[in-house]
Amino acid sequence: MNRVEQVMGLPVSVDVRADGELVGHAIDGVFGWLREVDARFSPFKDGSEVCRYDRGELAPSELSDDLLEVLSLCDHYERLSGGAFTARLPGRRLDPNAVVKGWAVQRAASLLLAEGLDVFCVNAGGDVVTSGEPEPGRPWRVGIRHPERPGSVCAVVESSGGAVATSAEYERGAHILDGRTGRPPVGLLSVTVTADDLVTADSLATAAFAMGTEGIAWVAAQPGCQVLIVDANRQVHRSPGLRLA
Repeated sequence: MNRVEQVMGLPVSVDVRADGELVGHAIDGVFGWLREVDARFSPFKDGSEVCRYDRGELAPSELSDDLLEVLSLCDHYERLSGGAFTARLPGRRLDPNAVVKGWAVQRAASLLLAEGLDVFCVNAGGDVVTSGEPEPGRPWRVGIRHPERPGSVCAVVESSGGAVATSAEYERGAHILDGRTGRPPVGLLSVTVTADDLVTADSLATAAFAMGTEGIAWVAAQPGCQVLIVDANRQVHRSPGLRLA
């Protein structure tokens, strides 16, 4: 069963290799959860918990456990990247979206697993969580969009239980800023990271892109991940262990 909906400003597809009413209910739960996340954590909705906290209407002691977890993850990746990754750029509203999407989609995958569904692919605007194999011996195939050719892919990654995330500027322009300078980074066209979970993959990809060329060696050295990076000179940097189809 496959369903696609627009959630959090993104096309989200849920492909579960099973059918039936219970599967439909499980997918309903996934999209219900993602809509809840959008309402609670969007920095663009005045009534969200994130906006209320940013305006000083909520004290830290009044925040939900979920938002405390998200903010803790933001702080972790800010420290890890030396400030290149940040949810708190000076002069701008609090924006934890760089963590929220991966965190929310990984939680959505956990909802499917809790229902006994273990062969699926959840794709949120190109950031992907997979489980199992759609056919025995054939992992899921995740296309990595070419950073300069719309409609083309530059690589296809195999995944049978993990996450794939890509950071680039082809969808939203220069939306990723280097937290150390407040300016768009230079030197990279796209950063793809594979890891066991989407929080790790998505956050590391965003941090590495924000760092510019120094992010290439930095993210490649992070434990438990593999990378595929296209730099501004059209050179490809790939971890030897990356599973390409």
